[in-house]
Amino acid sequence: MASGGVSERQYCELCGKLEQLLRCGRCRSSFYCSKEHQRQDWKKHKLVCKGGEQPGGTNPTSSTGDAATPVNGGTVTGASTTPTGAASSSPGGTDTTPDGASQHFPEPQPLAAEDYTERSGRFMTAGGSARRGALNGQSRGPPPSQRLAREYLLPCMEKHGICVLDDFLGPVAGEGIAREVRALRGTGRFTDGQLVSQKSDSSRDIRGDQIAWVEGSEPECRAIGGLMTSMDDLIRHCNGKLGNFRINGRTKAMVACYPGNGTGYVRHVDNPNGDGRCVTCIYYLNKNWDTKVNGGILRIFPEGKSQFADIEPKFDRLLFFWSDRRNPHEVQPAFATRYAITVWYFDADERARAKEKYLTAGEKSVRVELNKPSDRIEKD
Repeated sequence: MASGGVSERQYCELCGKLEQLLRCGRCRSSFYCSKEHQRQDWKKHKLVCKGGEQPGGTNPTSSTGDAATPVNGGTVTGASTTPTGAASSSPGGTDTTPDGASQHFPEPQPLAAEDYTERSGRFMTAGGSARRGALNGQSRGPPPSQRLAREYLLPCMEKHGICVLDDFLGPVAGEGIAREVRALRGTGRFTDGQLVSQKSDSSRDIRGDQIAWVEGSEPECRAIGGLMTSMDDLIRHCNGKLGNFRINGRTKAMVACYPGNGTGYVRHVDNPNGDGRCVTCIYYLNKNWDTKVNGGILRIFPEGKSQFADIEPKFDRLLFFWSDRRNPHEVQPAFATRYAITVWYFDADERARAKEKYLTAGEKSVRVELNKPSDRIEKD
């Protein structure tokens, strides 16, 4: 997130990382977290890089002065340093002026959680219907998912770009999902989380989670599938009104586990390159989570705001936020096992453009149709 006079351009063009960046020494307007990511992005970047030629002739990361240069603390062996007199900025709140003095900008303050959190606890079951059969004792009117989407999700996303729904499915349904996730982890299907377009082995320095991809139709993942249907119901009622996106599908569910050994995920953007993902949806499964002891907060830095939003990974909590550069975010180190399930929704138009330009790496690029609307009522 930009702060004060800090440039909004400072993110890795390949993976979206926002810290320890290197500046392209040729055009000086693009940034990378490593020489490896600059090299991987060169085929695309050379089309807009000043001169249109590969820096240094044949090697995009040569140390001739046209390579990526460090930005406030970013160091890569062989890269040239920022020339004297050139201003450089860091997203951490400090801007280096030409004479070398540092200007400190005000630290961002937390947003008031009540502004983007709904705590009514009257939401959906794993089947997508009213948790208590009817809202306020009434059996008529629009479905609960439609009412929730219209009265809370849409206005909250429009105003804040973030929306939190607590007590989403209720304790029985939530525990059923948690059991499936724990069993899934016991099968050994979890692998180290990877970065979009990541081809090197540096992922573990950036993200420390372990993940498994789930369709939701597997016999051992029926409860997870019900959760995905509930998510789809909300999105379906928002379609065409949620940021004017035309949502026509989503990813599989990414079941993620931070093992609790101080692992986290550095500040990044889910979709920095226009791959089609427009909305990130995360469901948390952590009972009795104490952030003072266990850490693991998801901190979001909404673009254009001097405030951040701290999202505690509480049990039965559902979170929505924009997937693009409007919401850089990080997972702070977790010191207890931390579970979450993430689904990304695709904007049809951006996804089509992305397919024409390049193929995204990883299983998240597979588009899945939304589940059919639920027509049954379930209670805890």
